[in-house]
Amino acid sequence: MDVIKSLFVVLLLSVATPALGQDWLDGLQELANELTAPAQDSRSPPPAGPKPPDRPVVERPKVAPVLPPVPLPRPDFDGATDAEAETPPADDAEPMSEEVAAPESEPARVYQGACPAVLQGFVDATMGGPIEEGACGIQSPLVVTAVLSRGRMVPLSSPVTTSCAMASALPSWVAQVDGYASAMLDSALAQINTGPGYMCRLRNNGETGFVSEHGFANALDISGFTLADGRIIAVKTDWLPGNAPQGRMLRLAHDAACGAFTTVLGPEANADHDDHLHLDLGCHGHSCTALICE
Repeated sequence: MDVIKSLFVVLLLSVATPALGQDWLDGLQELANELTAPAQDSRSPPPAGPKPPDRPVVERPKVAPVLPPVPLPRPDFDGATDAEAETPPADDAEPMSEEVAAPESEPARVYQGACPAVLQGFVDATMGGPIEEGACGIQSPLVVTAVLSRGRMVPLSSPVTTSCAMASALPSWVAQVDGYASAMLDSALAQINTGPGYMCRLRNNGETGFVSEHGFANALDISGFTLADGRIIAVKTDWLPGNAPQGRMLRLAHDAACGAFTTVLGPEANADHDDHLHLDLGCHGHSCTALICE
């Protein structure tokens, strides 16, 4: 109540005394302004970081403008034609020959494949030229002269032209035969007596039928073996009797060949093979996995 009375007295005094009332109102206005003014942040501003360097100004090189190409003047074809027509040919000009020499054609390049058995030293052989003979032939024939067996080269009685596949199958088979000769006849192989390798003919030398594997250098005939002590084991004379040492060796050679080749034919196959063993790598059956061992 006392506060209200005091305010009432002040109000009356301000009305009675205009100057005093005006001062009092100004002070009250300043107090109101201070109370309603927004709060100011007394915190100090964060320190400014390093100023990034100004990017250098690179002046663009001054390049002279490229002018478009000036088209060349159009030739006067009509004038040239007239001038050429008016120019008489020289008297000493030689007439052009109607015959033009044809350029000499280079021989076709021959592509052949190397044989791993030769590169690795399992056979002694040289590369022959491609053979094309009717239905027969081979692109990369080898002329084989010797076969590796048990650390040494066993020569053939005569060079044989055959394929890389046949040459690659020979070393393991010859090594087995060499072991049989040393064990049963006390003498190692000194030579392999061969018949033909490549030969363009039909099967069994017939007049009709399929081409023999000999016609593709995919076959080899063996007539026998020569031992280091000089003995000759021949299919023609030593196949029988079969229980003799020579006959047993030939039969073991025949059976060992059945594990290295797909076709092995001997005297018991037919009369055409009574004097030799025929070995080849022909395809038999739909999957080429069937074997013929007779």
